[in-house]
Amino acid sequence: MPKINVYLPDDLAEAVKATGVPVSAICQRALEQSVRRVSAIRAIVLGDLGADDPVAELSQFTERTRTVIGIAIEQARDHRAARVGTEHLLHGMLAEGTNLALHVLRAMEVDPAHVQRALAGAPAAPPGPETATRFSGPAANALELTVTEALALGHNYVGCEHLLLGLIGEPEGGAGRVLRDLGLDLRTARRTVVAALTGYTHLRAQASTATSTDAAAMIAAVVRRELGPILDRVARLEQQAGRNVEG
Repeated sequence: MPKINVYLPDDLAEAVKATGVPVSAICQRALEQSVRRVSAIRAIVLGDLGADDPVAELSQFTERTRTVIGIAIEQARDHRAARVGTEHLLHGMLAEGTNLALHVLRAMEVDPAHVQRALAGAPAAPPGPETATRFSGPAANALELTVTEALALGHNYVGCEHLLLGLIGEPEGGAGRVLRDLGLDLRTARRTVVAALTGYTHLRAQASTATSTDAAAMIAAVVRRELGPILDRVARLEQQAGRNVEG
């Protein structure tokens, strides 16, 4: 049976040894679930979008994320684009208007309106001979990266914050170029997502009764407060992982 090394931070490794949990069995189950999720999204995004509800099969995606993808498909078809591209996915995220990815952008001091203007100024995909019925290669890759980002963060759902990470990390799509040109990088965005989720958990009850502007301000404030120690901890983990790889 093939062997795969799993690297752990020192404190977790000690805890695993102390508790005697069955590492191999746990890792196998987790990897099986992850492979199924990635295989499922790969089959969907590489398939045809001709169904009445092309996002219905994305059961792991949150309702907002499915709405974003639905908007992206509609925009591509309205513009008679040959494929649904990453730029359409980014447009859908901005147009939906209430998702956590927009709070993450603001926490990184990037105004979503500025992203919209930059996206509008980017070169448009050429029209196709028929209504877009598939995702482009970069868009399919970005959606697969979206799922792997959610898995890497240990989340059992796929949200717009993961889609933002997928778009930033996808190297070929127009959306990634727009976001990176605005100064966003994947590592900082990933850390900000972690901090934003921490802040959102703390403020969910208060934000549910506040206006969207107040909620955004509260979440951004907590992100800034929480991000410092989280950045330090992630940096230590990355440093430890680097030492393990070198070793």
